[in-house]
Amino acid sequence: MTSRSSMRAEAVPAGATSVVALLMAVVFLSLLDSQIVATALPRIVADLGGLNQFAWVTTGYLIAGSAAVPVYGKLGDLYGRKRVFLVSILVFLAGSAACGLAHTMTQLIAFRVVQGIGSGGLFISVLSILGEMFTPQQGARYYGWFSLTFGAASLTGPTLGGLLTDLAGWRSIFLVNLPLGALVVAVISIRLHLPAQRRRARIDHLGVILLVAAIVAVNLLTTWAGSAYPWTSPVILGLAAACLLLPVLFVLAQRRAADPIIPLRLFGNRTFSIVVAVGFVAGFLGLGIVNYLVLWLQAVLSLGVQASGYLLTAMMLGVVLTSYASTKLIARTGSYRRHPSASMVLFALTGLLCAVVDAGPVLATVFLLLFGIAGGLNSQALSLAARNAAGRDDIGAVQGTATMARQMGTALGTSFFAALVTGKLPARPGPAAYADALHLVFVAVIPIALIGLALSLFLPDTKLSRS
Repeated sequence: MTSRSSMRAEAVPAGATSVVALLMAVVFLSLLDSQIVATALPRIVADLGGLNQFAWVTTGYLIAGSAAVPVYGKLGDLYGRKRVFLVSILVFLAGSAACGLAHTMTQLIAFRVVQGIGSGGLFISVLSILGEMFTPQQGARYYGWFSLTFGAASLTGPTLGGLLTDLAGWRSIFLVNLPLGALVVAVISIRLHLPAQRRRARIDHLGVILLVAAIVAVNLLTTWAGSAYPWTSPVILGLAAACLLLPVLFVLAQRRAADPIIPLRLFGNRTFSIVVAVGFVAGFLGLGIVNYLVLWLQAVLSLGVQASGYLLTAMMLGVVLTSYASTKLIARTGSYRRHPSASMVLFALTGLLCAVVDAGPVLATVFLLLFGIAGGLNSQALSLAARNAAGRDDIGAVQGTATMARQMGTALGTSFFAALVTGKLPARPGPAAYADALHLVFVAVIPIALIGLALSLFLPDTKLSRS
């Protein structure tokens, strides 16, 4: 018989809040880096040259981070999450220092890849550490901090990047990571205490190679298709073939591996399978369409760059505040099931409104707020559902797979919507042509969101564990 005391939530460990704050500071650095560099790119190009390469300063960082996420998640399960977190932050800091000392654009891109590898490890390691420090219901109190951290990085990044570049030169935007990062390493080494891992590590080397290759192929395909190379070019067709073949080889490798990167047995858990599927749809819609919202505001509604920026900021605040509020509600009720479904309903509604309503600035603001609320409702709810479905030995693999699914959804969504727009636009488009092309984008959102809704309705109504 279960005692009443064992059914109560465990007390939050002493000093946990200060440790979580430091972990979020590192996440902030990682998120800030992708925002802050964009502001300094013109100055970097003026100093180093390489105008034809500069996009890879950001693209290389993002692709490397995406590829690192599931690998670091599994390594944390095998070797201990604290150890893997410290390794990832040291890689991030090494990449930051090297970026600050780069003398050519090629060097800078290579060092950004190193920095991205560390960044991907930071993000998933922090998620996994929270999963080990707290019970799922306790952890819900802190998952909302991710949303606030993302919002703070997005709001301060461009301004801080410009300020540092003007006052201390563009190299300072990388070197500023070093003192705070060193402080975090020192404090976390002393203050963070997690149970020791007692598993014999058997790294799935073939699985790592195939998974990283598949993630890189997907990201290159979505980055290059229709822009750097035509859709029917040998490069794009080769990448498309790789995107089909590599996942098949990866699954076959996982079936034979003694300790696979993504254990296929996890998909026997209905909650986990649905979280992965809905997370893919959420990434496909949530970030995959953002660039086309900007195009809609400027090319169709004829808003200026500054006005568009204000509206997008309002949308982002909708994401952040809704995500934070939803985690607080989940922490209080223990239930996350309705949040992803409500998110998909709002995505479909927003797509419908944007497609059929002749909007002005006021209505456009309302629509963007609805879109932001839709994104916020699923962002942390799905992470909490994934954590609730994971045993201690699989926290990293579960969170890494769920995060990877969302990122792959974003990459493919970006490419899908780009194909819709470019396929509809004439050689010299005018406002009416943009309106027609973007109408097709918004109409396409509706069935995709309804697929996500149908999937989310199968999410089990399981309460967050209190032990």
